Amino acid sequence: MKPINLFLLLSIALLTACSKKSNTPVVTTPKPVAFTAQDATAAFNTFNTYFYSPVDKLYYNTTEKKAIGSIWTQAIFWDLAMDAYRRTNDAAYLQLVKDIYQGGFNRYSQYDWENKTTWFIYDDIMWWVISLARASEMTGNSDYLTLSQSGFQRVWRDAYDAVKGGMWWDFNKTGKNACINFPTVIAAMQLYKLTNDAAYLDKAKTIYDWSVINLVNTANGRVADNNINGNKGWSDYTYNQGTYIGASVLLYKALNNNVYLNNAKLAADYTQKTMCDVNSILPAEGDWNEQGVLKAIFARYIMMLIKDTDQSQYLAWIRKNINKAWGNRDPGRGLMYRNYNITCPPGTIQSYEASSAVAFMQLCPPEQ
Repeated sequence: MKPINLFLLLSIALLTACSKKSNTPVVTTPKPVAFTAQDATAAFNTFNTYFYSPVDKLYYNTTEKKAIGSIWTQAIFWDLAMDAYRRTNDAAYLQLVKDIYQGGFNRYSQYDWENKTTWFIYDDIMWWVISLARASEMTGNSDYLTLSQSGFQRVWRDAYDAVKGGMWWDFNKTGKNACINFPTVIAAMQLYKLTNDAAYLDKAKTIYDWSVINLVNTANGRVADNNINGNKGWSDYTYNQGTYIGASVLLYKALNNNVYLNNAKLAADYTQKTMCDVNSILPAEGDWNEQGVLKAIFARYIMMLIKDTDQSQYLAWIRKNINKAWGNRDPGRGLMYRNYNITCPPGTIQSYEASSAVAFMQLCPPEQ
């Protein structure tokens, strides 16, 4: 073979290899960034570009835009829109908040909590109860409050175990999970704030006390995912840590009892020191499932701890995670990923896994 032919063959092989697009996530060390308020707005707008359906007024499950996402995650995305409005006071975002409510109304049996085809797990209802209360407080819309109250009453009626305590997670009453118990406390405390009805405060304290005993390791702040027949299921999830923190902070603010604040800080410490990697980056939950949204929930309640109780020692940690995710955003689309340590992969990704860093950016102030 002549040298020139060998050179041509090698060149063609190299060009062919380089032209193939890889879908394998690339582990990177991004150039250090410090996100800004403008970046937070850009991240939210990008999220809406790729996932929001203006026809359905809800969010798609993936960038393919073939199907609407899961019912409970829509409440979390609604929270995200509310946070963007609070941060910017942009009237377009307020309209988006109103539109998402209407999208849920149209798709989810007009928020008929008794419809057991639409609503089939208690925590699905409770996430919406929380968001409706939050929307009522933000907008003053009494319809949101009425629906939040009726949703809470429906879940309390059927999920509360008046004999052994705690809230059942599913209609078949197979377990008492953290994802219904601590959100119930949060919802009750929000409704207590909005109505001044002490019955909500009593319910919050009742469920919180049961949950601390049955779902928490009080020595280190670790939250169990569930309790089935008295046995704690020890799986670490950021949203369970987050809702425990949120429930604790809300009770602390109402009752000024340091036990609640100490519980919240211990849970935050466990999340930072045990659940994160050696560089304090949060876990990459959600391997092609709805768990990608979990850190968006954690974002709300860790920031509540930071802002509402002056626990600024956690702020650098949260900013580090945001900057890692923002630095690793998709260079073409601007989307961020559930795994903050890697460049957002090309191709199809889920709204769930793209949401959490966006949520952090709406809630966490940039470093000045």
